[in-house]
Amino acid sequence: MKRAAIIGVTGAVGQQFVVALNKHPWFEVKQIAASERSAKKKFVDAIRDPNSGILKWHLREPIPEYARDMIVESVDDIKTENLDLIFSSVESEAAREIETRFAKEVPVISTSSAYRYDEDVPILIPGINDDHVVLLDTQRKNRTWKGFIAPLPNCTTTGLAITMKPLLDKFGAQKIIMTSMQSMSGAGRSPGVSALDITDNIIPYIPKEEEKVRIETGKILGKLVDGKIDPAKLKVSCTCTRVPVIDGHTETVFVETAVHTDPESVKKAMQEFSNKVSVTGLPSAPKEYLLVHDDPTRPQPRLDREINDGMTTVVGRIREDTVFDNGIKYVLFSHNEKMGSAKGAVLLAEMLYKKGYI
Repeated sequence: MKRAAIIGVTGAVGQQFVVALNKHPWFEVKQIAASERSAKKKFVDAIRDPNSGILKWHLREPIPEYARDMIVESVDDIKTENLDLIFSSVESEAAREIETRFAKEVPVISTSSAYRYDEDVPILIPGINDDHVVLLDTQRKNRTWKGFIAPLPNCTTTGLAITMKPLLDKFGAQKIIMTSMQSMSGAGRSPGVSALDITDNIIPYIPKEEEKVRIETGKILGKLVDGKIDPAKLKVSCTCTRVPVIDGHTETVFVETAVHTDPESVKKAMQEFSNKVSVTGLPSAPKEYLLVHDDPTRPQPRLDREINDGMTTVVGRIREDTVFDNGIKYVLFSHNEKMGSAKGAVLLAEMLYKKGYI
């Protein structure tokens, strides 16, 4: 068993890590950490409001027994000599300093954006750009680290990149226009989205989100050339909105492919890609990596978010688009708190373990 720590454990993503690593066959949580405010407390007490007694556990699943009475350490007290890897859900503002400190000694799998845009840091989605893993060797060499930092993409990027990969490989792609309808949980809980702002409403702007999706999509779908990522030659335009849905991001996607195709060929390409995806057999990998609906009313967050425990990217309404030359359009759904967050990070760790990086 590989020895793991979770830092940022009391937050929403940290709690997802606690569940995703429960009874994991390869990774055992040995240390958990959060801010000084939570340090030296049992986990169950660290997430309890001291004034009201309310337990701030945000998940449907109960708190796993292994974590309830674990003592939360201060981040400064985490001992890397007793660890094989660290899962980090630290806020991006603090992540650069904290994750750097740990990566000098052990691998860090991160949900933060702090390192995503560095030249020697790949943004990895298991099954999509596995060949970019070798950039971790460059990162170690450049920075003289024993470990590395492997960040996930923004959760909105995840579904887009996963669905675009088979299209890019099979038909080429030149332009993407995407509009996202993003869940409230994607904004976190501190402070999160105000109930008065989101109820009976759609918020048409999420700060910095559109730029993240544009840059990350090109980087993830790019090619490794001479030890660097050459971003995919794609023009990506997106509008990111917040909607009153609890979990799961829905996106409408318009694509101009390089060669003419049709909805049936797109569906076939996605299904064939899903059947042969490299992550098959990993403990956290879903039965279907991509699921394509024929029902024109799908995907829907309420109906599709729990498919394969939120690890499946769901696609529907594949149609020709006549505005673009060689135009295709579709709707996708991706679970921002599962594949797009902690459980996706655990899947990434599994892939890196199998490849000998952990």
